[in-house]
Amino acid sequence: MTDENSQGGVGPILKLESFLPYRLSVLSNRVSAAIAQDYAERFDMTVPEWRTMAALGEHPGLSAAEVASFTEMDKVAVSRTVARMLEAGRLTRTTASNDRRRSILKLSAAGQRIYRQIVPVARAHEANLVAALGAEERRQLDRLLDKLFAAATADLKRGKR
Repeated sequence: MTDENSQGGVGPILKLESFLPYRLSVLSNRVSAAIAQDYAERFDMTVPEWRTMAALGEHPGLSAAEVASFTEMDKVAVSRTVARMLEAGRLTRTTASNDRRRSILKLSAAGQRIYRQIVPVARAHEANLVAALGAEERRQLDRLLDKLFAAATADLKRGKR
C-alpha cells in the first residue's frame, strides 16, 4: 500500500509546485528569461552582464567581489562577466589608490549609454509584471518580500555558524 504522501516507500514527498522556494525560483527564472530576451536582442547582453551593469550603474566604483556580493552572483561568474564587459568596452577598471590590490569598476561611456537605454526596458518589464496587482497588493507584496528576505537572511546566517 502506498501512502499518498510517499513515493515507493522513500518517505514523504515534496510537491514542488506548492513549495515556496521552488515557486520563487521559477518565478525569478521566468521574469529573468522574459527580460533577457530584450537584453539579448536589443543590447547583445546576458543576464549576468545586465546585473553587473545595474549594480555599477547604481554604485559606480565597486570591485568585482563587491558586485558579486551586491548581486548575490557567483564570484567566478562575475569575474567572467567583467572580463567580457571590459573586452566589449562597456566597463573600465582602475586600481584603487589606497589599496593596490583592489580594482575599481565603472561603466564606460558606452556602458553608460546602454545603461540609460536599458533601464526603461527593465522598468517596463517590472510595470507589466506588477500590473496584475492592485496598489494595495503591491504595497503588501513589498512588505511580504521584505519579511521573506529578512527570514532567508536569518536562515542563511544560522547555517554559517
